[in-house]
Amino acid sequence: MIAAKVARLLLEVKAVRLRPEEPFTWSSGWKSPIYCDNRITLSYPEARTYIRTALADTILKEFPDVQAIAGVATAGIAQGALVADALNLPFLYVRPEPKKHGMGNQIEGRLEDGQRVVVIEDLISTGGSSLKVVDVLRQAGAGVLGMAAIFTYGFPVASQNFADKDVKLVCLSDYETLVGEARDLNYISADAMDSLAAWRQNPAEWNR
Repeated sequence: MIAAKVARLLLEVKAVRLRPEEPFTWSSGWKSPIYCDNRITLSYPEARTYIRTALADTILKEFPDVQAIAGVATAGIAQGALVADALNLPFLYVRPEPKKHGMGNQIEGRLEDGQRVVVIEDLISTGGSSLKVVDVLRQAGAGVLGMAAIFTYGFPVASQNFADKDVKLVCLSDYETLVGEARDLNYISADAMDSLAAWRQNPAEWNR
C-alpha cells in the first residue's frame, strides 16, 4: 500500500521521469530510461507530508531504539530534518567530505558517542555513496541501526553492498512497484515496459 502510494506520488509530481526512447546518462556513465529526483517532492505539500509520515512510521517500526536521525548530504538533508521533527529526535547530516575551512566538519550537528542513529537517504542505486556516510558515522562513534530511503532501484549489487557493511536497509518504494504504477496510469507503452525490464536486468550494458 505504501510502496504503491509513494510510487504514484513520485510519478504525479514528476520526481521520476521515464524516458526509454531518450535515455538519461548517469554520473557513472550508465544509460538509463529512468531519472529520479525525489527533492522535487519537497515542493508539493501532499507528497512531502505523506513521505515524511511514511518514513517516520517505518523507522519507529523497524528501528524502535533510534535516538537520532542523520541525513545524507545533500538530498537526504531536508527529508531527514522533516523526519527528525516528526519523531522529535535530534538531527544531523553528513557531508561527502570534510569542510575545507572553519572547523573542518564532515558531520554537521551534534553526535553523542554511542548514539543510535538511523540514516535517511532519498534514493538508493548501488548504495556506495550512502554507505560511506555509515562509515563516517561509525568512525565517529555512532551506533548505526540502519538506513531508510524513499526509493530503491533494487539492484543486486546494492543488496550485496549493504549486506557486506551489515546495514539494514528499508525503502518506501521500489523500481518494480513504480513501473507497475506507471503502466496502470498509462504513463508508458508496452514497448517501453519491455525496455524498462531489460534495463533493470543489465543496466550497465543497456542501450550500448
